[in-house]
Amino acid sequence: MRKFLALCVTSLVVAGFQSVNAADLKSGLQVDEYPPAFYVTDVTGPAASTKLCYRCQYGARPVVSLFVRKMDENTTKLVKELDAVVGKNGERRMAAFVTVLAEDPDAQEAALKKIAEENKIAHTPLTVFENNVGPAKYNINAKADVTVMMWVDSNVKVNHALEAGKLDAEAISKIVKDTEKILN
Repeated sequence: MRKFLALCVTSLVVAGFQSVNAADLKSGLQVDEYPPAFYVTDVTGPAASTKLCYRCQYGARPVVSLFVRKMDENTTKLVKELDAVVGKNGERRMAAFVTVLAEDPDAQEAALKKIAEENKIAHTPLTVFENNVGPAKYNINAKADVTVMMWVDSNVKVNHALEAGKLDAEAISKIVKDTEKILN
């Protein structure tokens, strides 16, 4: 009986540490940090084929910035839902952009254009960064498949970091709901 009880307690402790560690994944700028400038190559936005700084262009506006390692089905759903929020909040000058982290950014362009067209992503530029690490000052965690930061007045208000396979319908809903934090 003692061995059984000890095994149960050990299992609970290990499970507890695993869930704490998964929830503690940190990636990107944290709440109350300042988002510095960085350059991307615009693929689907108004400056397509140009290297620019969307962070600079959007200034103090409410902004959703996503760093993704790949545009899979769930990432595309998230971007599509965020794009709809941006479209509905034009009077508040809300903006968003997606940065795909890739060692070969040119190889991403055709797929990103297709995703934007098929999903009618009209308000959120899809961009590429020159490597899979991301801008140095942004501290994108190598374990994070998706890093979402939301800021307003150049101050981060929301951060979500998700490992591969963790971006599901519930996570998408929570991220989209958190846009309220930069609109109020």
